[in-house]
Amino acid sequence: MHILEKIVEAKKKRVEEAKQRVSLEKLQRQADDVKRPGGRGFEEALRRTDQRMRVIAELKKASPSAGVIRAEIDPLAIGSELVEAGADALSILTEQDFFQGHPEFLQTVRGHFNDIPILRKDFIFDRYQLWEAVAWGADAILLIVAILDESQLKELLREAKELNLAVLVEVHTEEELLTALNAEAVIIGINNRDLKTFRVDIRQTERLLASLPAKAGKIIVSESGIKTSEDIAFLRGLGVDAVLVGESLMRAKSPGEALRELICHK
Repeated sequence: MHILEKIVEAKKKRVEEAKQRVSLEKLQRQADDVKRPGGRGFEEALRRTDQRMRVIAELKKASPSAGVIRAEIDPLAIGSELVEAGADALSILTEQDFFQGHPEFLQTVRGHFNDIPILRKDFIFDRYQLWEAVAWGADAILLIVAILDESQLKELLREAKELNLAVLVEVHTEEELLTALNAEAVIIGINNRDLKTFRVDIRQTERLLASLPAKAGKIIVSESGIKTSEDIAFLRGLGVDAVLVGESLMRAKSPGEALRELICHK
């Protein structure tokens, strides 16, 4: 069993435990009570209308490949730094076992910021998790094609749309990209990390874009391995709309300053 399978198995247990604590019906009532003011459009925040690369800045404490990235994480302080430094959206890990994220991180940041779009970064395969995202205040979710079949992907996309959740659909291979296109995904994230070996190569974005003539009207997000302003320039030259950056920011003493340096030439 490779790491992705282990993560999904652990997540299935977490979801079943959550359903025992809070029924879907109760969760839906909680979600209905969440105020969702305008001005937080995730899709609009990522769509390039000029030469400026859009940035999703990620709050990430740990990962299976890197171990603990930032031992102490104050989500509000870091979120504030990243917003002030120019992040167009925030990605917040809520997966607890392998990434040491937590729903409270998302809820804390949402409670302070009404306007910036927030992505719930997790391993999502159950409609219950969509309602969790709404109840916690997320504007968008991640769906990873590698853990879903096409029918699951289509159904989750359909329900997310009904819940006014944007969806970042993550792909790693040409086959997964075709699945995302068949499911009519709008925002496509190309993960430069091989989920089985965890090797990273940002040219993965270039290779997969070659299978997407003229971007087909999609919003393209490059994820993982983006560390320098030169990386940003390279991806911008490919026509990428946005980047998702986490580890390089979280390793910095000041994530906000690291973000400013990263995007200074964007």
